[in-house]
Amino acid sequence: MKKRETGWKALRAFLPYYKAYLPIVCLDLLCALLSTVCELVFPMIVRQITNTALTGQMEVLLAAVIRLSAVYLFLRLMDTAANYYMAYIGHVMGASLEADMRHDLFARLLKLPFSFYDTAKVGEIMSRVTNDLFDITEFSHHCPEEFFIAGVKIIGSFVILSGINLPLTVILFLLLPLMLFSVIFFRRKMKLGFTRSRERTAELNAGLEDSLQGIRVVQSFAREGVEQEKFDRNNRDFLSVKRYAYRYMALFQAGTRFFDGVLYIAVILIGSLFVIGGHITPADLIAFLLYIQTLIASVRKIVEFTEQFQRGTTGIERFYALMQQPIAIADAPQAKPLSVVEGQVTFRNVSFSYGNEEEVLSHLELTVKSGENVAIVGPSGSGKTTLCHLIPRFYDTTNGDVLIDGTPVREITLHSLRENIGLVQQDVYLFGGTVAENIAYGNPSATPEELRAAARAAGADEFIEKLPQGYDTEVGERGVRLSGGQKQRISIARLFLKNPPILILDEATSALDNESEFLVQQSLRRLAKGRTTFTIAHRLSTIRHADRILVLTERGIEEAGTHQELLEQNGIYAGLYRRTEEMA
Repeated sequence: MKKRETGWKALRAFLPYYKAYLPIVCLDLLCALLSTVCELVFPMIVRQITNTALTGQMEVLLAAVIRLSAVYLFLRLMDTAANYYMAYIGHVMGASLEADMRHDLFARLLKLPFSFYDTAKVGEIMSRVTNDLFDITEFSHHCPEEFFIAGVKIIGSFVILSGINLPLTVILFLLLPLMLFSVIFFRRKMKLGFTRSRERTAELNAGLEDSLQGIRVVQSFAREGVEQEKFDRNNRDFLSVKRYAYRYMALFQAGTRFFDGVLYIAVILIGSLFVIGGHITPADLIAFLLYIQTLIASVRKIVEFTEQFQRGTTGIERFYALMQQPIAIADAPQAKPLSVVEGQVTFRNVSFSYGNEEEVLSHLELTVKSGENVAIVGPSGSGKTTLCHLIPRFYDTTNGDVLIDGTPVREITLHSLRENIGLVQQDVYLFGGTVAENIAYGNPSATPEELRAAARAAGADEFIEKLPQGYDTEVGERGVRLSGGQKQRISIARLFLKNPPILILDEATSALDNESEFLVQQSLRRLAKGRTTFTIAHRLSTIRHADRILVLTERGIEEAGTHQELLEQNGIYAGLYRRTEEMA
C-alpha cells in the first residue's frame, strides 16, 4: 500500500511538468485522433466498395471507388501531417520536458548537504540524471498519445461494429477482457523486473566508475583480475535480473499472439454462421475481419508499450525519491548576508555527531580572533576536519553555535557565508577545461590581469607560462596532466582571486614531495597573511609559525599555545613533534 501511495505521489509531482506544454499535448492528441480516424474509416470504405460490387453495377462501382479513393487520399494526407507532428514536435516536447526535469534535479543535487554525498554513489546519481530521465521522456510523449489512440480505436470500433451487428460485436468484445487479464497479470511481474533492472544498472555504473577512476591504483597494484571479478559479478547480477524481466515480457508477446488467432477464428466461425443465417452480408464480415486487425494492433501496441511504460513510471519514482531528499542545510527565514567581515570565529558549546554515531565534538568552546592563524593537530578521527567544516555549514552542529563576528552562521545566507570562506584541501579538484578557467572559478568576473596576478601570488605563474599553451592549456580530467604541486598552486591562485577573509587549509601539503611542499607553503603563507586562518596539518614542521596551535583529541581541545609553549609543556604536542622529528 505504501509503495502504491509513493507511486501516486511521484506521478502527481511529475504531472505539473506538462503545464508549460499543454497546448502541444492537446494538439498532439488531436493529431492522434485524426490519424486514428483514418484507420477506422478504411474498413468502412472497403465494406462500401464490396457491397457496391456485389450489386453488379459497374458504373456505380467505378464512381464509388473514385469518390471513396479521393476521400481516403485526403484522410491519408491528414494522417501524414498528423504523424509528422507527433513524431517531431511530440518528441521535442518530451525532450524539453526532460531538460526541465534535469534542470530541477541538478539544482536539487547542488543543494544537498555533504551528509548526502557521504553515502551516495555518484554512478547511481548519474544514472538517474541521464538514463532515468530519458525513459521519462519517452513515457511523457508516448503515454498519453498511445493510450488515447488505443482508446479511440477500441471505442470507435465498438460503435461502428455495433451499427453493423450488435450480437457479433458483443461476442468479439467479450474476448478482449481475456487479453487484458493477461496484461494485468504480467504487468506486476514486469514492473518488478524493470525496477530491479534499473537498480542493477545503477550499481553496474557505480562499480564501473569506481574501477575506471581508480585505474592507476588498479594497475599499480596489478589488481586487474580483482576488478574484473567484481565487474563480472555485477554483470551477472544485471543479466539475471534482465532475464527475469524479459521472460515476462516474452509471455506478454506470446499471449498476445495467441489471442490474435483466437479472435480471428471466433469471427470467422461465428461470422460465417451469421452470413449463412442472413444476419450480415459478406461485406460486413470483411469489415469485421479488418476491424479485428485494428483491435489487435491496439492491444498489441499497449502490450509493447507496457515495457516503456514500466521504465517510465520506475524512472518517475526514482526521480521523485531524489527530489524528496531533504535539503538539511538551507537559509533560515531570517538569514541575512554578511556585509563587512572582520573574520572572528567563535565555537560556542558546540557538539556534533554524524547521524546516530557517537559525538565527534562535545561542548567545544573556542574563539579565533580576526587575522589569527590557528593550527589544529591531533590523532585521526579527533574531529579536526569536522570542526572546520562547521564554519561554512557543510554540516550543521548538533548542539551549540558557530559564530562569525558574533552572528551565528545559521543566521547568515549560505551564499554570502561561503563567499567569505576559502578552502584548500589535500585532494585538489580541477574541473575539465583550461588553467585559466580553473583559476577564474574563484571569481568569474576577474580580468586577465587579475587572474595572472593571482597566479603570481600563488607561485604558479612561472610553471603555467612553460605549459604548451600557457594559461589556455587543457588540464585534463581532474587535472591529470599536472603534478600535485602544480594543481595545489592553481587551487591557491583560485583563492587569491576569491580573496576570502577566512581561510581553511586542510592538510594542503601532506601529499606533496619536499620541493613542492616548500613552494606551496610559500604560497600559503602569502595567502594567509591578514586572514583568519585554520590550518589542519600532520606535518608539524609546517605549523611552527602559527599564532596558536590547538591539540584536538576525542576529549576536546587538550592543549593550546604557540609551538615553543607547547614544547615546554612537554605534553601531547611535544610527543607528536618528537616522533615527527625522529621520522624525518
